Amino acid sequence: MAEIVLKNLTKDYRSNEAYKTLRTNIEFSGSDKKVIVFTSCTPNEGKSTVSMGLAASLAEGGKRVLFVDADLRKSVLVGRHRVTGEVKGLTHFLSGQADVKEVILRTQEPNLFVTFAGPVPPNPAELLGSRRFEAFLDGARQAYDYVIIDAPPLGNVIDAAIIAKNSDASVMVISAKTISYKFARVVKEQLEKADCPILGVVLNKVDMKQNKYYGKYYGNYYGNYGENGKK
Repeated sequence: MAEIVLKNLTKDYRSNEAYKTLRTNIEFSGSDKKVIVFTSCTPNEGKSTVSMGLAASLAEGGKRVLFVDADLRKSVLVGRHRVTGEVKGLTHFLSGQADVKEVILRTQEPNLFVTFAGPVPPNPAELLGSRRFEAFLDGARQAYDYVIIDAPPLGNVIDAAIIAKNSDASVMVISAKTISYKFARVVKEQLEKADCPILGVVLNKVDMKQNKYYGKYYGNYYGNYGENGKK
C-alpha cells in the first residue's frame, strides 16, 4: 500500500493566519457548501498550493477532509510530495481500473486524506463529466466534512466548469499583478455558467513589502511577523 507524506505544509505565521481566515470564511459560507472546487485563470497562480493549504488548515481545525487532485491533464502534486509504493489515482477510478478505497489515501496529517490525479488519460473532460465521477463526489460528500478539489485553470480548459456542475461551491485563485481584470471577468462568467456559487477570490502572491495597502493593513492588524512577506 502506498504511503503519502505531504511536504511543505508548515507555513510561516502570516501564511497561517491567511489560511485560517480562508478556513473561517469557508466554514461560515454554510454547512451545505461541502464540495468546493478551486480554479484559476492560468497555470502557476498558486492554485494547488492554496487549495492544499486550505485542506490542511481545515483538517487542523478538526474537520475530516478529502483533497482531490482533479487536474488530469497536468498534475504536479505527486512530484511535490513524498510517495512510496504504487499509487492509484482518480484516473484509475474513473476508468474502472480501481475502486474508491484504492484511490483515497491517508496522509501523515490526522483527518486529511488525498486522491491524486493518476496518469494522463486521452479523455479527461469526458471522465470528469461521467456519472462515475458524480458518484465519487456524492460518496465523498457523505463521508467527509469537506471535499477540496484542485481543478485545472479554467482559462485554459473547460474541466473546472465540468467539475463545478457537481460541486457545492467554487473559489478562484488569482495571482496579483499577473491576470488582467478583463481576463478574470471572462473566467468568472464561464464559471457562473456551471450554476455553481462562487464563494470568492483568493488574491495570491501579493508582495506585502511593495503593496502599501496590503502591507499597511496587515501590519496594523496583525503586527510585524518578520522580514519575509509574500502571500
